[in-house]
Amino acid sequence: MKTTDVLVIGGSAAGMVAAITGKSSYPEKKFTLVKKQKDVMVPCGIPYIFGTLGDSAKNIVPVDAMMAKNDIGSIVDEVILIDGKTKTAQLAGGDTIQFDKLIIATGSVPVKPKWLKGAEKENVFVIPKDKIYLDDMKQKLASCKRVAVIGAGFIGVEFSDELVRDGKEVILVEKESSILSLAFDVELSNRIQTKLEERGVNIITGNGVKEIVGGDKVTGVRLENGLTEKVDAVILSMGYQPNTALAAKSGIDIDESGFIAVDEYMRTHTPDVFAVGDCAQKRDFVTRRRVFTMLASTACAEARIAGMNLFNLHVIKTFSGTIAIYSTAIGDTGFGTAGVTEARALEEGIEVVTGFFEGVDRHPGNLPDAHKQLVKLVVARRSGIIIGGEVIGGLSAGELTNVIGLAIENRMSVNALLSSQIGTHPCLTASPAGYPLIKAAEIVAGKIASGKP
Repeated sequence: MKTTDVLVIGGSAAGMVAAITGKSSYPEKKFTLVKKQKDVMVPCGIPYIFGTLGDSAKNIVPVDAMMAKNDIGSIVDEVILIDGKTKTAQLAGGDTIQFDKLIIATGSVPVKPKWLKGAEKENVFVIPKDKIYLDDMKQKLASCKRVAVIGAGFIGVEFSDELVRDGKEVILVEKESSILSLAFDVELSNRIQTKLEERGVNIITGNGVKEIVGGDKVTGVRLENGLTEKVDAVILSMGYQPNTALAAKSGIDIDESGFIAVDEYMRTHTPDVFAVGDCAQKRDFVTRRRVFTMLASTACAEARIAGMNLFNLHVIKTFSGTIAIYSTAIGDTGFGTAGVTEARALEEGIEVVTGFFEGVDRHPGNLPDAHKQLVKLVVARRSGIIIGGEVIGGLSAGELTNVIGLAIENRMSVNALLSSQIGTHPCLTASPAGYPLIKAAEIVAGKIASGKP
């Protein structure tokens, strides 16, 4: 029987960061990471294998090298059973590992709805974090000319753009009335949709898929309105579900949504067992409701909390909920969102004021790489606290989205933002006199002062 102080199950972002943070916090302890596959994909880079990168080998996280650099053992195997009482983990290869502390980071798996007739046909794909599957998928897609992508969340949008870049005709189908509806308010999602259409993606909204048609191999998708679109491949981008089969089999508590139940230290109900990443329970930072948010950024934050609290609880180092910070790009246009949208706030009964400003991300605006930059802020009216924000602009939009996320996490008021000092430069940022984030805050402050909606 092998022994270790800390056993980490899962080699993707959450497991890797938990192991490295834990080892940094407790260097005298022995850490061992078990990953199911030798090659671990960069999750957010998967769509780009099919266009920009062109090869899955260019999208691999150097997990083994990072573990070796931090003096952490790495094993390629699968944990098939955990015994919380004896503190042992049984591996598929036959070994057993005795541990003192355990971190479960088994991630998530793509959804293939059981109700979707024809989903088992050849050339119908999901999007797992599995190099072997993705390589086979890429090879089969090479001979396909017309592809339907079902689901217009971030991954569906990115996949569609990359496939068009690769020369394919793409139909992006979304049941909701707008793309990216969970992340952006409609006035911003409409702009993103226009940008995607300009790049050649055919978008169908307000109309879900009813059936995948064909013989053994797909020949089309039948939509809810009865129309059939002829395609020779279908990519299902319909979300992910937590990969908690191991935890459930091992008697570790699973909540009603299928996630491993955890507290703010990322501890499960089983003593000395933690869970982080997509498999672990989530709450929204603002609304406190259980949510299905699955992001590498959230996973890494949880992993750092778990790693720091393994042997000694740091009372101020807790995970207070996901802010749901997303960002991506279509060509040279970046867009991102953090916190709650205006629509979500209204659904939750939160009275809000919004500020919307469009400027330029360089000054002067005729610099060669200048790009329009649009910012929307969502602020709780009664307190003036920033609870959400959305950005469309150049490639700097991702970092500006992170700034909004920090403001939300630190419960910053719009007045505090107005008095904040910002650094600017003509080649790097918008003008200090017309900084879109500050100008949006000014609009909010004016509305609050005047009592306007």
